[in-house]
Amino acid sequence: MVNDNNKWNHPYKPAKKYDKKVAYFSMEFGIHQALKIYSGGLGFLAGSHMRSAHELKQNVIGIGMLWKYGYYDQARNEDQTLRTDFIEKSYNFLEDTGIEVSVELHDNPNVRVRAYVLKPEIFGSVPIYLLSTDIDSNDFLSRTITNHLYDANEVTRVSQSIVLGIGGAKVVEALGGADIYHLNEGHGLPAFYYLRDQGVKRKQFVFTTHTPEKAGNEEREGEHLNRCGFFGRKLSHEELAKETVNNGMINYTVSALRMAKKANAVSKLHAVVANDMWKDFSDICEIIPITNAQNQNFWQDGEIKNAWKKRSSKAYLKRKLELKKELFDEVLNQTEKLFDPNVLTIVWARRFAGYKRADLLLYDLERFKKLISNSKYPVQIIWAGKPYPKDFYAIDIFNHLVNHSKTASNLAVLIGYEIDLSKMLKEGSDVWLNTPRITREASGTSGMTAAMNGSVNVSINDGWIPEFEKNGENCFVLPELDHNMPVWELDNIDADNLYDILENKVLPTYYDKPKEWQKIVFQGIDDVIPEFSSHRMAEQYYQELYK
Repeated sequence: MVNDNNKWNHPYKPAKKYDKKVAYFSMEFGIHQALKIYSGGLGFLAGSHMRSAHELKQNVIGIGMLWKYGYYDQARNEDQTLRTDFIEKSYNFLEDTGIEVSVELHDNPNVRVRAYVLKPEIFGSVPIYLLSTDIDSNDFLSRTITNHLYDANEVTRVSQSIVLGIGGAKVVEALGGADIYHLNEGHGLPAFYYLRDQGVKRKQFVFTTHTPEKAGNEEREGEHLNRCGFFGRKLSHEELAKETVNNGMINYTVSALRMAKKANAVSKLHAVVANDMWKDFSDICEIIPITNAQNQNFWQDGEIKNAWKKRSSKAYLKRKLELKKELFDEVLNQTEKLFDPNVLTIVWARRFAGYKRADLLLYDLERFKKLISNSKYPVQIIWAGKPYPKDFYAIDIFNHLVNHSKTASNLAVLIGYEIDLSKMLKEGSDVWLNTPRITREASGTSGMTAAMNGSVNVSINDGWIPEFEKNGENCFVLPELDHNMPVWELDNIDADNLYDILENKVLPTYYDKPKEWQKIVFQGIDDVIPEFSSHRMAEQYYQELYK
């Protein structure tokens, strides 16, 4: 394919209010189940953004990475515990743009980076340019850079940031340049350093910070990054000293906040947390809240949508029963367990990480046994999610749940938590459970798409929930605790409160007051749309971040 360098290959003329050219850099995009270049929430968010940008006729392109083995394929060992498989992917629906650029990595001055494009007509997104180093002209090591999303090898991870940032910036230059360069998280930070040297002004740089978690705010030794080619050229000792913090370290988030004209946090609460986190660093830009959101057209079931619009409880219940049966076919296939569509079904599904507390329900085993064996108010529980393949603490939690649920007919742990299963769980659940330690979930968007499909959120009051919650009317929220208390105490009190809410509010309402439950379901959909649809988010980016 030959590109006209002044065209970004949109199938439309951008709407006038969205005509500013924006290049959006993200390490992962969750656009479709079949394009396995995402790990979870960050990718789902980026995918919804690219879909809404297309539907709103915005002048946006995505810049991402073409991961040869994706993130990983979630499988099981002989005893049903987690196994991580790495299987080569091949995407014949991507088109070779013919654009090839070079980046300097370590001592190799000419690592070639090729750009492939996901065209809008394939999955209904703006054009997304995906970068690969797996080309014949590269040496073996260079070809492996784009093998694995979030590679565990530190040098490879740094190389991936350079390819996304500098390689991506050069691809944008080959396409005619952009008015705004938007980094979704700090992974693509080298783009800002490279573009700054090319004369691109600070007013053209914007940044989204996604997490208060230390692991999500990368920090590496400045001298090491300089040797790797992170800055696009070798910085002098004096130049490097200006960029470093914390005794010679480059903190990706701090650097991005210093180079951007404006940044956004991903919920109103996260903006408060983020501004407090970074306030002691000099020269950082303003951090405003633009709450994450998800694409309604992609995530909401059409029949659920129609039933909600008509306020038809009968049509809603009929469809919900069908969706539960579809989900339970998957449960049966994976676990050989027959779930009952008439039983209230709780789902906990998201990336497995320690602070998200997938196992919070198991903190008091006596109360848990009582909950799952209550014949008056029966319950079914499904867990799903992918830990990072080297996060052994999170993998242990996953395996603990597997082992605990093996002999219980109403508990299931599913594998393959990608877009299709995520949709199935949101459409087929009655309750969407969200249990992070308070202040540690910056946004958390899975509950939004669950609510779009009538799944009632039961949640810690963190991330996006404070902007949405009407406790007892559109969701159920646990009492807010002091995040400074000892972790074990916080966890035990949250677990007690969770049992109380399920036993005394959620289950009795579902079984004894079905009309009241239905009212909560429809109220949840009312309050999540359009406020937490990505059309609002994509529009807000233009109005508040790009202008």
